[in-house]
Amino acid sequence: MFDIGFQELLVIGVLALLVFGPAKLPELGRMLGRALRELRRASEEFRSTIETNLHIDDPDPTPTRDVATALPASETQAPLAATAAAITADTWPPTEPFCAQSGARLFHRRDCCWVGRIGENARVPLKSVADARAQGYLTCPVCEPWEPD
Repeated sequence: MFDIGFQELLVIGVLALLVFGPAKLPELGRMLGRALRELRRASEEFRSTIETNLHIDDPDPTPTRDVATALPASETQAPLAATAAAITADTWPPTEPFCAQSGARLFHRRDCCWVGRIGENARVPLKSVADARAQGYLTCPVCEPWEPD
């Protein structure tokens, strides 16, 4: 960067030691380090602000409607269940009415809107509510899975 060799660096170090003394030199190094860190932080903040302002007028990509997106509260449970059933009908075995995500705490009915968010390789098929509870899963507050007695 500055093309300073070892000899020049040694001369600068000796001069700094003579001018500031051995007691002040470590404190001066710490102050210089803090100043450089603050300068770097301020330049990163400035750069991110400029990039954000440059992208303000960019159009947002058109959102696609699927189960993985947030749904408005005005929609009822029936369309949610129909959407989830349509998405998962091809990928979920019809013999397993419940599922959970591996590593998660909740289990869901097959037609729950949250099932579409669970990747196929992360799904844990469950045969019954008792089976799910035996494995430590809790019921989903959206679909409230249950079995007829």
